[in-house]
Amino acid sequence: MPNVVVVGLQWGDEGKGKVVDIYTQFADLVVRFQGGSNAGHTIIVDDVKTVLHLLPSGILHQNKICVIGSGVTVDPDILWQEIEAVKQSGHLSDESLLRISYEAAVISRYHKALDDASEQSMGERKIGTTKRGIGPSYEERVARRGIRIKDLLSRKTLEEKLRHNLKYANFLLKEYYQVSDTFSVEDELDYLCEFGKKLKPFMEDTSLLVYSEIKRGRNVLFEGAQGTMLDLDYGTYPFVTSSNTIAGAASTGTGVGPGMIERVLGIVKAYTTRVGMGPFPTELEDEVGQRLRDVGKEYGATTGRPRRCGWLDAVLLRYALRLNGVTNLALTKLDVLTGLPKIKICTGYKYQGKIYDEYPYSETVFNNSEPVYEELAGWSEPIGEIRDFDELPAAAKRYVRRIEDLAGIKFSFVSVGPKRGDSLVLRNPFRE
Repeated sequence: MPNVVVVGLQWGDEGKGKVVDIYTQFADLVVRFQGGSNAGHTIIVDDVKTVLHLLPSGILHQNKICVIGSGVTVDPDILWQEIEAVKQSGHLSDESLLRISYEAAVISRYHKALDDASEQSMGERKIGTTKRGIGPSYEERVARRGIRIKDLLSRKTLEEKLRHNLKYANFLLKEYYQVSDTFSVEDELDYLCEFGKKLKPFMEDTSLLVYSEIKRGRNVLFEGAQGTMLDLDYGTYPFVTSSNTIAGAASTGTGVGPGMIERVLGIVKAYTTRVGMGPFPTELEDEVGQRLRDVGKEYGATTGRPRRCGWLDAVLLRYALRLNGVTNLALTKLDVLTGLPKIKICTGYKYQGKIYDEYPYSETVFNNSEPVYEELAGWSEPIGEIRDFDELPAAAKRYVRRIEDLAGIKFSFVSVGPKRGDSLVLRNPFRE
């Protein structure tokens, strides 16, 4: 069976946690390959809601190896809280099933302070970050002075890095951002070393681990965070996250060659949402947008912030399909549209009389264009109990088929409710 990457095709919040949770049964390893605790994956099993920020969504299954890859930036405090929480809920009874890359970046308290200060200083130009230190951590990494998980095992190495990094961070906080509180080397050193002791049993060369398991014939599900349009290079820059969110990052973020990854499962929500600032062509700032927010419970799993809601954008979907090389497609939250008399799909953008049916690289065009809509009839029948695609209301089936036509790919999965069982599994990327 092939190894599969799961990625979001919009601005995140597409329901990746549920999809990964369902397809984990066909995998031996679940590997998170980028992002940090700014991601929140919500899973509902037996009416119990679990929100994961760093642990792979496969952690709720028995006997699955869950890996936090080198491309992830780890807040050790949040990670330890999650480990304790899943243990208390009866999961992760075998600690050897959770492995953390020695090379993963580390977030400390001063990164969060820098994140908050930077965001506050932006005024109207703020990006809308979660203020969890993700950006400053990745900045240190790119500057070749970042702290890695393995550094938490060596007090001497960690002290050397902290002295260098805090000299710079404290200067920024005090002199540039005018923040009175700064950080001492000893306090941060003690703080991180304590987590180094706690996390040591989970640390491993995960690139070698995943490679070895694949060579043994084991199957891997690579789990992404956020969504394609938040990709650092290909998203709606500068309103993006600090990592590459597209499928190609599964290779660089785990240390596994691209030839070992055969399929990409892309997830699209039946409508569109985004959190934070930035352009959003199909955003609905009316009662329909509020209805989508309320019915879909569109509030951030990490921050609790209300998500901006709008109609499905097929232009962005096609762009995301191309960037990720999607081979299989999953649709989530179809049930949220139940009860709407009319449903719209954006099929193009109009700017100064010209129609764009592909994502425009001009920020001026994208930020100021009007969506070109195609309107379809809605349905009123509840669909949460349906388990056969043919039993869906005719209008719901037409809507799904129209998205397939616009995408050029058939759906492998359709979600009709929030719970694990509220799903129509039409194809299996692990067995095709």
